[in-house]
Amino acid sequence: MDGIRYSSPSVGDLSSFSAASSRPVKVIQLQHPDTTPAPSSSFSFFEEWKAKTVRMSRKDWIYLFLPCYRWMSTYDWRENLQPDLMAGITVGVMLVPQSMSYAKLAGLRPIYGLYSGFIPVFVYAIFGSSRQLAIGPVALTSLLVSNVLGNIVDSSEQLYTDLAVLLAFMVGIFECIMALLRLGWLIRFISRSVISGFTTASAIVISLSQAKYFIGYEIERSSKIIPLIQSIVSGADKVSGSDVLQFEWRTFVMGSTILAIILVMKHLGKSYKSLRFLRAAGPLTAVVLGTAFVKLFHPPSITVVGEIPQGLPRFSIPKEFGHVQSLIPTTILITGVAILESVGIAKALAAKNGYELDSNQELFGLGLANIVGSFFSVYPTTGSFSRSAVNHESGAKTGVSGLIMGFIMGCALQFLTPLFEEIPQCALAAIVISAVVGLVDYEEAMFLWHVDKKDFLLWIITCIVTLFFGIEIGVLVGVGVSLAFVIHESANPHIAVLGRLPGTTLYRNIQQYPESYTYNGIVVVQIDAPIYFANISYITDRLREYELCADGFGGRGPTDVKQVHCVIIEMAPVTYIDSSAVEALKDLYQEYKLRNIQIAISNPNQGILLTLKRAGVVDLIGKEWFFVRVHDAVQVCLQHVQNLSEKAQRKPTPSQKQDESLLSNLESGRFDQSHLEPLLKRT
Repeated sequence: MDGIRYSSPSVGDLSSFSAASSRPVKVIQLQHPDTTPAPSSSFSFFEEWKAKTVRMSRKDWIYLFLPCYRWMSTYDWRENLQPDLMAGITVGVMLVPQSMSYAKLAGLRPIYGLYSGFIPVFVYAIFGSSRQLAIGPVALTSLLVSNVLGNIVDSSEQLYTDLAVLLAFMVGIFECIMALLRLGWLIRFISRSVISGFTTASAIVISLSQAKYFIGYEIERSSKIIPLIQSIVSGADKVSGSDVLQFEWRTFVMGSTILAIILVMKHLGKSYKSLRFLRAAGPLTAVVLGTAFVKLFHPPSITVVGEIPQGLPRFSIPKEFGHVQSLIPTTILITGVAILESVGIAKALAAKNGYELDSNQELFGLGLANIVGSFFSVYPTTGSFSRSAVNHESGAKTGVSGLIMGFIMGCALQFLTPLFEEIPQCALAAIVISAVVGLVDYEEAMFLWHVDKKDFLLWIITCIVTLFFGIEIGVLVGVGVSLAFVIHESANPHIAVLGRLPGTTLYRNIQQYPESYTYNGIVVVQIDAPIYFANISYITDRLREYELCADGFGGRGPTDVKQVHCVIIEMAPVTYIDSSAVEALKDLYQEYKLRNIQIAISNPNQGILLTLKRAGVVDLIGKEWFFVRVHDAVQVCLQHVQNLSEKAQRKPTPSQKQDESLLSNLESGRFDQSHLEPLLKRT
């Protein structure tokens, strides 16, 4: 049988190392694998995929292409319909005003926000795997759309809308490709610190960009904090220097009042379980209050949404494919945000509700929702953190709640759009600001400060760069610094000197367990990382360093041993070793051999042992120097060191040899004096 097998009895009487010991050392044998070529990884992957597809039943195939069938086939109308209905209505009421607000943030007319909260919801309910995730327009993607398209064309032109729809199509294609190729793991390189710093900076930028609806005059459209603040301040200077007061205090008071009401309702909904409906009712309250005020008093200074087309969206093919190349960076960025935000939320909700979720299936559902939606004038959508949280807290059990959301949005499009025409712009801005306030994650920053200063530094860098240099550069710098930290940790792995815990056969880090003891002439080293070209130089340098400072570890065993004779490398934590590391290990062995130092390897996994065997390292070092346990290696090395110590004691020094020879010659009368200078000159 191929592979590494561990024998239960202790066998392997190493008599060659026990000549000077009264007790033979018995160790657990390490079975070495043969070097039969293994199948290639691509072939084994294909075989594994083929075997998996063969095992799939008809129901499994239905689950794969229609994830909704999982909950549809077992739907309990009595237990699930009421909570799904209540959750769907609650989030649907929340979605209508939010979708219009986010469309304004994206630089689009409010109707496109309503479209984006309609078709994708139905598509995701069928093809998405999460039962509580609420998708639609969100603040971050809206800001990204506004940022990239604002540099290409003015938001008042039809080309702007066409490019936003095209962007939804591209995001959907990219998400589906990543799902089919199972490439969602790539986003794992974006750390939590980067995401938190990025969303915090984005929330500040979004809030400042909505200030124009509060103060009553236009400000520069930008994703950087400096131009936004400068335009707000310069606009105020112009106002103060003119005869006509452009600052609209009525708009400011109204917007601030509505914002305060929404925030109070959100706080009460979070703080008291019996009042959690207030959290979802906040945006609707803002719309109702603002519209009622405009209807009653007709203030000319307060701008309203204006005409909104009535009816469901019409089918149309995305246009302007000539701009695809310029939209690719934003497509990648929006896809990354979608994976991090949507898939992360979906996994958390699935764990809370006791069902499994496939990340790639989830990504495919999001992509399909964007692709289908792009044929109905939708701009990029993804999962919303706030609406998903409300959906879960409202008791949603299945995707029926999503279907209810879509139905409410369809009713709003078909019958209620004339009522939306009198909604104040400042009310929609207040809804956006209230939604992004929760993205300012200062609690995460304080947590990182107390737990890991390096992650806190990463948070600060990402946040500051995003604020001052824009979203794209902020994400790139954050990811770049995050990868630099990962590379640094990988190239400088943790290496520990192990010692034996008293009364056990366990070996642990001597810094963590100072009571553990080491042995004279032996250094036990544990490498807590894969060994490859980037870190092998660091590892060999540390091994040489441990060799030189071995006296500083203290030790037991032969007291006359003053140098290292054995280096034991514990490879249990090592998951991989490459060819560069193998060659460096050979060179290290030859270097140690010149200094009469023996290398021993402990507990390598099957893959590493097979690599070492194919490279000839096992034969070079010797099979007898590969062990299952550190304790076995230490026992054999102790006898090896003892043998060397006793041989050194028995072997006379050159001066001792000369003295013994002179004494023997004098005693036998065969002492030759011809080589000595005479005491007197001969005559």
